[in-house]
Amino acid sequence: MLELEKITEEVRSLALETGDFLRHECMNFHRERVEKKGAHDYVSYVDKESERRIVARLREILPEAGFITEEGSASHTTEEYCWIVDPLDGTTNFIHGNAPFCVSIALRNTAELLVGVVYEVCRNECFWAWKDSPAFMNGHEIHVSSVSLLDESFIQLGFPYQAERSRAFMVDVIRQLYGHVGGIRVQGSAAAELCYVAAGRFEARLEAFLGPWDIAAGALIVQQAGGKLSTFAGGDDFYSGKEVLASNGKIHKDLLHIVQNSLYLCD
Repeated sequence: MLELEKITEEVRSLALETGDFLRHECMNFHRERVEKKGAHDYVSYVDKESERRIVARLREILPEAGFITEEGSASHTTEEYCWIVDPLDGTTNFIHGNAPFCVSIALRNTAELLVGVVYEVCRNECFWAWKDSPAFMNGHEIHVSSVSLLDESFIQLGFPYQAERSRAFMVDVIRQLYGHVGGIRVQGSAAAELCYVAAGRFEARLEAFLGPWDIAAGALIVQQAGGKLSTFAGGDDFYSGKEVLASNGKIHKDLLHIVQNSLYLCD
């Protein structure tokens, strides 16, 4: 049986080291060194080098595990365990010198998430949890908020790169939320934003067309902090990242109703 607390501690150390590398590179970064993966979807040498370093270290921690990584430097086939890695979540923020951006590392088996670590570099905040543990931020236990009214809720939205597929849906969601919630924010880093839900700073976050590396670590941290995640249909098969609604659990049903009113507009 895996020693999940010990593995989490090793992953935390790795995330902090990678964050130091990101912080240093951000101070000397030049935009001309950016590549486009798709429309408004960017990658840099920093993403690639961070991923290379992370994968090498994770292979030492758990040699038998496969990988799902954003930049595709390693692979997963039939292994029982799998690391899910985003070496730089919030690349667009990073290349513009904007916060937040973070390192996100999760471990799962064939059935469930086991470990989640997210290090948000700009605020020097490390969030973590393992299966059946509390959720932590910089050593302090965190919990989702107790807000139960939508009118008092602080909501985060993510705008997918697939604009043509999601534009009408997102516009309609905003139409329903604007003026009926406590506030709406767009931050630009799914992993960090999920942790902000776990820490009670926001009541919810929703986005479509993400990848598993965007949400895996943050999802476990939200769950262990007492929150809830689902697809837009309300199912628990959100791990692909295609549809993810994360909340404190208390406003989840109300948000699902809003999302489902607009879902017919999402391709």
